[in-house]
Amino acid sequence: MTHLFNGVGEFAAATGLDLGHSPWFEMTQARIDQFADVTEDWQWIHVDQARAARSELGSTIAHGYLTLALVPRLSAGLFDFDGIGRAVNYGVEKVRFPAPVRPGDRIRARGAVVDVTPAGPDGRGTLGRVRYTIEIEDRERPACVLEALMLVLPPETS
Repeated sequence: MTHLFNGVGEFAAATGLDLGHSPWFEMTQARIDQFADVTEDWQWIHVDQARAARSELGSTIAHGYLTLALVPRLSAGLFDFDGIGRAVNYGVEKVRFPAPVRPGDRIRARGAVVDVTPAGPDGRGTLGRVRYTIEIEDRERPACVLEALMLVLPPETS
């Protein structure tokens, strides 16, 4: 179930809020290949299925940065905003990739609001730190753990 923050003030009061988890999302080899093309990172562990199958990996694996890049997609299943001007990515901290994601794996985000502080050009916005754990279905270790910073600003007044 998606949590709806009604305005900047509601997000500003969300420290410690457990956002639950997003729906499952399947990683495909086609998506891995497309990411390799966009980033021009064609390392064999990502795109050479035959070679990767013969290696200790046993299959290709998704780029860690692909998993990280899917955080906005996955977080859309956790929360949304109403009554704000905009929410923008401000940065990412403490990113780790404990386990590889393989084609056919299903991943989802588990999220929690770690803390929030006043921010923005006039101090009416909020800078929130959201901890995400990207889980892999039927696997103990997560694919990615990170803290994302999000700047939430009120509607502009004229």
